[in-house]
Amino acid sequence: MEKKTKKISKPQANNPLHGVKLADILEYLVKVYGWEQMAKEININCFKKDPSIKSSLKFLRRTEWARAKVEAFYLKSIR
Repeated sequence: MEKKTKKISKPQANNPLHGVKLADILEYLVKVYGWEQMAKEININCFKKDPSIKSSLKFLRRTEWARAKVEAFYLKSIR
């Protein structure tokens, strides 16, 4: 019986979000900007009405366009 080996992937040099969890992105943005400022920057209800990390993660994982906006805002803020 052959033993399966894991492939070690090379770091993705052209992907600045590689290895960064969505939860970490949200926690950083909330710490730096707060929910109110985030709602002004990105017009989505999960940042406006009773915001929480848990509810925002649930929404962002299901909604690709919103996640893309949050990731772009994060990248802009760390540059």
